[in-house]
Amino acid sequence: MAQHAVEFEVAGPWSLDTSREFWEEMAPLGPASAAGGGGALRTVFHADSDWRRVGAEVTQYGTTARVVVTGDGDLAAAAEQVRRFLSLDVDARGWPAVAERDPVIAEVQARWPGLRPCGFHSPYEAAAWAVLTQRTGMTSARRMRDDLIARYGTGGAFPSPEALLGLDYELPWRKTEYLHSVAHTALDGLLDGAWLRALSPGEAVRQVQQVKGLGVFSAELVVLRGAGHPDALPTQERRLEAEVAERYGPGRSLTEIAENWRPYRTWAALHLRVLRGERLGTAAVRPARAA
Repeated sequence: MAQHAVEFEVAGPWSLDTSREFWEEMAPLGPASAAGGGGALRTVFHADSDWRRVGAEVTQYGTTARVVVTGDGDLAAAAEQVRRFLSLDVDARGWPAVAERDPVIAEVQARWPGLRPCGFHSPYEAAAWAVLTQRTGMTSARRMRDDLIARYGTGGAFPSPEALLGLDYELPWRKTEYLHSVAHTALDGLLDGAWLRALSPGEAVRQVQQVKGLGVFSAELVVLRGAGHPDALPTQERRLEAEVAERYGPGRSLTEIAENWRPYRTWAALHLRVLRGERLGTAAVRPARAA
């Protein structure tokens, strides 16, 4: 098994400690996938370049990030995937200026200094999670996910698309059928993270909606939290809309307010959802429609 290490300067605010807290408490990745300790963030996943299992460890030294990936596949591509799902590939030097334009964002930036959105390992995993949560409570969805990892995963990683195609028992609400569709689409390259990031957010959402079982809400989850687009707005998030109404007053639309957030609209929206989740005692980043 080979190892590949890269070090790079992270442009703009970043705190691994804050990101790790976000990852462990709020990212729906399952207990075997998210692990911290010793100042590092550690995780395992299947790289979407070749679907080989990868182990990753991320550490921070000032403004420098060190990513070490271990596995048998394309480790350079896997390291780029780590940068993407931790939002370390985003130039955030303009992020503090958003706080200067918007006092609400200033508040949440001060509350979570250096927080960058930590997404799913890949759009593929985000799509699978979207299927598991459809018409299902979070506890049941997590239980199904843990069972899939135990039965079809590799060393704690969520099953690769090839392995997921081996799912041979029926999950409720056509989930087996839709998971098979997600797996086929991933193998066809439609859920490639780098490709989706290269598209405009709107076009990326339209592409993802080609996957059987994924509507607009699920497609936006895949694009924003799977591909990690930094500057897009969810259109189906009632929790976010409720927080905007409370923070900015009635009669103001999310689209209008978000103009001050460019080019980090995804980031600002996530921070507001985290703020609401903390205040209400809920996991703010869960893909739920109700506040």
